[in-house]
Amino acid sequence: MTRTARLRTAHPALWAGSAALGAGAVLCVLGWYGISGERYAERQLPYLASCTVPGAALIVAGAVLLVHGRDAVAALRVEELYGLLVAAEPADADASARPADAPVAVGREMLMVPGGTLWHRADCPLVAGKPEAVPVDGKLIASGELRPCPICEPADETG
Repeated sequence: MTRTARLRTAHPALWAGSAALGAGAVLCVLGWYGISGERYAERQLPYLASCTVPGAALIVAGAVLLVHGRDAVAALRVEELYGLLVAAEPADADASARPADAPVAVGREMLMVPGGTLWHRADCPLVAGKPEAVPVDGKLIASGELRPCPICEPADETG
């Protein structure tokens, strides 16, 4: 699944959550403004009932939708990574002879994706074929900003 297709499937919940949050905030502000102009409590109740309470409910519903949309995006990313790993497994007869603890990648060149937090071997399925992957800067490894990839397990002595 491509990135744009993945984002299209998660966007409705994110957009609905953002719209509900915005509408709820507007209703709460309108309710506050209406209440602030009334001196007596019995004249403030209509503003509470028509603006403030529904506005607070919309804020809660929007927050729930945003969390659901974020979780959906994360789940789709995990599925995409799993698909990459399955595609990286060799399908020939020699693949079954490979020990379970054998490394996924064995290349010596180390790469990273700008903005990422992991460094990888060049033949790691997470960076293989990505044009945006760049060679690792040893300073980032030494400072602890980059961690080794848990899938390809690059050696620590490359920094």
